[in-house]
Amino acid sequence: MNEINWRQELLDSANFNGKQEKILKHGPKSLTDSWILGALYTRWKKLKGVREPATPNCQSSFLEWEHRLSKGEFYILTEEDFSYPDW
Repeated sequence: MNEINWRQELLDSANFNGKQEKILKHGPKSLTDSWILGALYTRWKKLKGVREPATPNCQSSFLEWEHRLSKGEFYILTEEDFSYPDW
């Protein structure tokens, strides 16, 4: 697979302050540097038009859960499902 050097592409496309340029060239040295690098990566993705896939809706309601529970769609753990040490 052809790997994209997004850091170099971003450096070539715009002017940055000294700290941002240093992080792009040499990598992050602290947590805040990592945050800045993440923001710069997001900026590069916007420039390139890269879109992340939409996250699925995993939300459910208590009524749905109650309905599924009454239909027996959940496995209920029993005493046999656990193994206890012989102490």
